[in-house]
Amino acid sequence: MKKLFFIAISLFLISSSLIAQEVEEKTEPKKEKEGHYNINKFRQLHQELPTPNKEHTASGAPGYEYTQQQVDYKMDIILDDENQKLFGEETITYHNNSKDVLEYLWVQLDQNMRAPNSKTPDIEGEGPGVLYTPGNFTKSFMGKPFPGGFNIQHVKDINGNAIGYMINQTMMRIDLPKPLASGEKFIFNIKWWYNINNYMVDRGRSGYESFPDGNKLYVIAQFFPRLAVYNNVEGWQNMQFWGRSEFALEFGNYQVSITTPKDHILNATGVIQNPKEVFTKEQYKRYSEAKNSFDNPVFIVTPQEALEAEKGKETKTKTWKFYAENVRDFGFASSRKFIWDAMAVDINGKTVMAYSLYPKEGNPLWEEHSTRVVANTLKVYSEHTFDYPYPHATSINAQRQGMEYPMICWNYGRPGPDGKYTERTKSGMIGVITHEVGHNFFPMIVNSDERQWTWMDEGINSFVEILAEYKYDSELFPMSKYPKNITGYMAGDQSRIAPIMSQGDNVFNFGSNAYAKPAAGLFILRQTIMGPELFDHAFKTYAKRWKFKHPTPADFFRTMEDASAMDLDWFWRGWFYTTGYNDIGIKEVKKYHVTDKPTQQAKDLATRYGITIDQLPPALYLVSEDSDEFTEDLKNKKAEDYSILNNYIEENFTPEEKADLKAPKYFYELKFEKPGDLVMPIIVEFEYEDGTKERKQYPAQIWRLNDDEVTKVFHSSKAITKITVDPDEQTADVDLTNNSWPKNTETKFEQFKKNQIKG
Repeated sequence: MKKLFFIAISLFLISSSLIAQEVEEKTEPKKEKEGHYNINKFRQLHQELPTPNKEHTASGAPGYEYTQQQVDYKMDIILDDENQKLFGEETITYHNNSKDVLEYLWVQLDQNMRAPNSKTPDIEGEGPGVLYTPGNFTKSFMGKPFPGGFNIQHVKDINGNAIGYMINQTMMRIDLPKPLASGEKFIFNIKWWYNINNYMVDRGRSGYESFPDGNKLYVIAQFFPRLAVYNNVEGWQNMQFWGRSEFALEFGNYQVSITTPKDHILNATGVIQNPKEVFTKEQYKRYSEAKNSFDNPVFIVTPQEALEAEKGKETKTKTWKFYAENVRDFGFASSRKFIWDAMAVDINGKTVMAYSLYPKEGNPLWEEHSTRVVANTLKVYSEHTFDYPYPHATSINAQRQGMEYPMICWNYGRPGPDGKYTERTKSGMIGVITHEVGHNFFPMIVNSDERQWTWMDEGINSFVEILAEYKYDSELFPMSKYPKNITGYMAGDQSRIAPIMSQGDNVFNFGSNAYAKPAAGLFILRQTIMGPELFDHAFKTYAKRWKFKHPTPADFFRTMEDASAMDLDWFWRGWFYTTGYNDIGIKEVKKYHVTDKPTQQAKDLATRYGITIDQLPPALYLVSEDSDEFTEDLKNKKAEDYSILNNYIEENFTPEEKADLKAPKYFYELKFEKPGDLVMPIIVEFEYEDGTKERKQYPAQIWRLNDDEVTKVFHSSKAITKITVDPDEQTADVDLTNNSWPKNTETKFEQFKKNQIKG
């Protein structure tokens, strides 16, 4: 009986819908038919993504024919502290693992960005500044260009024969004596030197900082000619380095010897091979003992030793020897001012060292936090990706810096001369250390093309950074500020906003575009759209699939869907390929009540069927309080007051089933509007007359058939007094004024006063 009844009702409703369409077609004037492209927000992303192949598969995983090149380096480096010059000679072994025959190699000369003939200053279009400090004025209009850039002394093969080469700004083409076949390797040597820049004056990702006492603190990177990436996605990634979009590099093994003044302390990518030679006996003992200190940092180089060293100026030298395996780059930092502390970190049974090197100017802030932040970052990132594979992670205190390399990074943040600091300074320092150490995972291991897709390292890393910072100090880094932190940018001037899927040199608001917006999008995916369990599994799958490999955006998008069984094409398109924003509001709310008397709509339906009202199946009806059919007595009526419902329940349900049935008293028609371009889930909070609250989340797919507005019927046993869309600001809604019913009429000034009182 029950099944037959529902079949009859279903057929009736389908038929009535079809009749309604027929009537509409007869009464509406016929329009000219116009074709259009599929502009539905839920269409698949096939047109935007590259065709899958045997190297980058449709699932987002590396294919069975995936290959990548390997480049090994053996280098001898001399740091001239007296003249701020760097001298180097490197022997490069290039392994052609691709199936292609190569006629030449491309080498990156990033230091040429600051050469006197660099084109980088010429690509910016700008007028006179508002004001010029004396330093800026002399630099801009009176000074000579900094004599930077590589000075290439020779390029030779393994037998010492000269090799032809051509330099095009920041790229150097090595003309191979003969084509390099698949599976072959080519060994060659480059000798070079350059003037080290003062990054406090000339800016830059590396260079030196000069202190009042004459000592220097060096953070050295992009310091050697490095091979560009060759793959089946870009061919040679030999896009010029203009200074913003970073690097695309191959993995390899490094043997590096660095000669410095004897009183310098240095750390770098890789493991020190001769610690007994470069440390004092006491320092070496502490260096060894630190591997068992899992609870608190211990000193390798004490503050007293650093203070004593910075008073002198040793003319003798020593050589630090490092070996790094399977890294994509190499960086180092050196100074006689360095204090060095260390802490052991347990990563799933493997001991990894967390190091911090900093001058006394960094204390007490660095001694209190830096190494602990490094340890926390390694743990949280490992939980969400894969176990950190390298032997150490090092944080270097370099003023006005935030930059990353394998196992080592430079980070800003110092207290005032009196040792005092604000919470802002503290949070900034913790944030930048977390971010730069996190880059060990993205892109140092999950090795995306930074030159082309900045968001794949900066945005993804900024997202995991949120989780790590919260774990370190939940009060200092509350999650509640995400993703609403991006709404101001997304609601801004569209002429100065570019899609995330833009090459980094060609976007406005670089920080918001490449860091904050992708991080906010992933936060929304995890917290609201997918849920932590599904998201975390898919995200970890991506990280594990592509560690020590070169992923593309399509590999990320496809893996997230492949590992979660969620179609997210609508999200990738809207959030990454457009500059649209989210704005969802409540357009209208109508209250309904239940009756057993046919409404005018029911009568009209019967007429269209050509039947009498008595021939309609037994039914209950909903009457809007706004309609002429509504009477006050219906306010007190409940569904169970009607025999038609009671009789049906009595005939079709067991006593146990009847006990679970709860008839609603109140019915609401909710009409949501979407002034914004993006589609998003609708999160609705209902507040009842007794003060209790309930939430309902409608999936983003609710907008699939109407991109402007949608209607839902919500029923309840209690009267609703307030309805709020996105109450916790989880979807980056740019306009909250249309998110409440009854409409919030509170002025911005009144909201400001209320917030001041709360504060």
